[in-house]
Amino acid sequence: MSISSQEICILRKDKNLALLQTNGMPGNKYNCSPGTPRTRLERLLRERELRKFNKSLNEGETESSTNDPSSPDAETSTWFNDEESLETVSAGRVSLDGSKQRLLVVANRLPVSAVRRGEDSWQLEMSVGGLVTALLGVKEFETRWIGWAGVNVPDEIGQKALTKALAEKRCIPVFLDEEIVHQYYNGYCNNILWPLFHYLGLPQEDRLATTRSFQSQLDAYKKANQMFADVVNEHYEEGDVVWCHDYHLMFLPKCLKERNNKMKVGWFLHTPFPSSEIHRTLPSRSELLRSVLAADLVGFHTYDYARHFVSACTRILGLEGTPEGVEDQGKLTRVAAFPIGIDSDRFIRALELPQVQDHMKELKERFAGRKVMLGVDRLDMIKGIPQKILAFEKFLEENPNWRDKVVLLQIAVPTRTDVPEYQKLTSQVHEIVGRINGRFGTLTAVPIHHLDRSLDFPALCALYAVTDVALVTSSRDGMNLVSYEFVACQASKKGVLILSEFAGAAQSLGAGAILVNPWNITEVASSIGYALNMPADEREKRHHHNFMHVTTHTSQEWAATFVSELNDTIVEAQLRLRQIPPILPIEVAVDRYSKSNNRLLILGLNATLTEPVDTLGRKANQIKELELKLHPDLQEPLKKLCDDPKTTIVVLSGSDRSVLDDNFGDYNLWLAAENGMFLRVTGGEWMTTMPENLNMDWVDSVKVHTLVRLSLV
Repeated sequence: MSISSQEICILRKDKNLALLQTNGMPGNKYNCSPGTPRTRLERLLRERELRKFNKSLNEGETESSTNDPSSPDAETSTWFNDEESLETVSAGRVSLDGSKQRLLVVANRLPVSAVRRGEDSWQLEMSVGGLVTALLGVKEFETRWIGWAGVNVPDEIGQKALTKALAEKRCIPVFLDEEIVHQYYNGYCNNILWPLFHYLGLPQEDRLATTRSFQSQLDAYKKANQMFADVVNEHYEEGDVVWCHDYHLMFLPKCLKERNNKMKVGWFLHTPFPSSEIHRTLPSRSELLRSVLAADLVGFHTYDYARHFVSACTRILGLEGTPEGVEDQGKLTRVAAFPIGIDSDRFIRALELPQVQDHMKELKERFAGRKVMLGVDRLDMIKGIPQKILAFEKFLEENPNWRDKVVLLQIAVPTRTDVPEYQKLTSQVHEIVGRINGRFGTLTAVPIHHLDRSLDFPALCALYAVTDVALVTSSRDGMNLVSYEFVACQASKKGVLILSEFAGAAQSLGAGAILVNPWNITEVASSIGYALNMPADEREKRHHHNFMHVTTHTSQEWAATFVSELNDTIVEAQLRLRQIPPILPIEVAVDRYSKSNNRLLILGLNATLTEPVDTLGRKANQIKELELKLHPDLQEPLKKLCDDPKTTIVVLSGSDRSVLDDNFGDYNLWLAAENGMFLRVTGGEWMTTMPENLNMDWVDSVKVHTLVRLSLV
């Protein structure tokens, strides 16, 4: 049976052949013959389509079918040549004995809440969050969680009992004492890194206190990261993938690699990564960057965050940024964007539940005749709740005809209630809400309904479903999945999403949402009016775009793609190392040298014939680069080599001709300056290696344009 160019693979199920068509699918110009997709993106897109197709084929079947050799995952091996196939098997998801590859997920908190009921008794309850949902949906791996349980357990009996109880949930605890938690979590993580990564400056009166305690908090941060590493090392088995999460564990990749350089380590940041100009203000800026770079793969929600990270490594560490990531002395750390999603099916299915339907009916009756606007946020500095409410006030002020036709429901979940700044924010929001309700409300209705608590899942889904306009006005947000949840629940209503351009979700849902600058209250108020009056056909188009994205870019897809990329990154690193010429054996080199009659030695200058100059980090060292001197210990050996009639010496350097003249004018050798642009034998004149008739008029033009651009900057 022949296979056309529009068919990429044959999948077997129940002894029937099913062809997976690729019309309209990226990369469909490749057929099923052995060969490798020419780009990483093409291969990842193919794997995504195959996973979806396999899921639909195996609906209702047992999980064991994933190891069937006729499954799409097995079929993907035909896309690699023999050499790559062997490497992929060794780094892939299924071992030779058919068992799944283990995935060790390391996060600050375990996905469980633990309550002590007795000396050796614990009650556990699983949390439901984006990361938990994402990894529960990934069936290709055997997942283990490593993290802090959120409770202080000082006694050995309690620790053993909790460890045993967590093992049933596939969780492994890291036990942190109260002092470490205070300094590491409340101190360095929440008071230093979190504000910095969200572009929030510390209050002026706190800066001196923060500076004084900074070193002790950093020490606790390092100690906590090492404690996480110790637990990982204790449970690690060869071939495991270790996935580190968030700003709490930026030192962890380095700790792990120092113990086992062959360990597969990925690190993902769930917050924004700030501009290099912001990150460089952090006293431990270089240490953190180098520790993260120890990972094989570094992931962010958006391309902007990834670009900021690469820029920080380039500007602060002096390393080379490439389209693939960051390179340091031949070692490449891949840096890429992996936008997280949600379990959209969970929200869509929930809308059919009787409990949710009852909530929807109640809400529709309660707000009959009025458009419903919704905000769901943590009561946090970065969520822009005051700006949102003030923009709504401005809208009511400018549109009196809407005052009794629209209502804003604001859910503000309290967080960090013991911190003065958060207490102040709570009071500020309450004051604004009270003033607006007093100004525009009546005895029977108010324009703003504000709740200082969370809602259960059915109530939240019902609220999303009856909403006409969702308002997300974060001043900074890593992603903001409230926008995704709203879209998932809007199949019937097709409401409008107003989304802050400073939320990571703006790069995914921006085409279907109305993007706003939350600091521009006038713009947000105008967008509210536009959303409320938007024609049905435009609402349909906008919703369709976002709904397609939310339902295809799920949390499960995000997790599977990241881990697949990490495995592939390891393989590519191995292949890259094979291409590097091996180190020349000294004994062989000396033997060949002594037996030869015509020898050519090409020597570099900096760090070869001079003392190594570290130009990274400290600007003072840049002055040394201008003062390159031949190492005193090498002067006599070099003179002997130059005087040997059987040996020709060439010194090749990127430095200026004058540097080579000053150092080697008295030696009998060849000099190549400015990376070979100029060449001479000592005692002769400099000559250029460029063609004689080459037109160089363009150089002056470039210089002029460069000077103009620099003056404009």
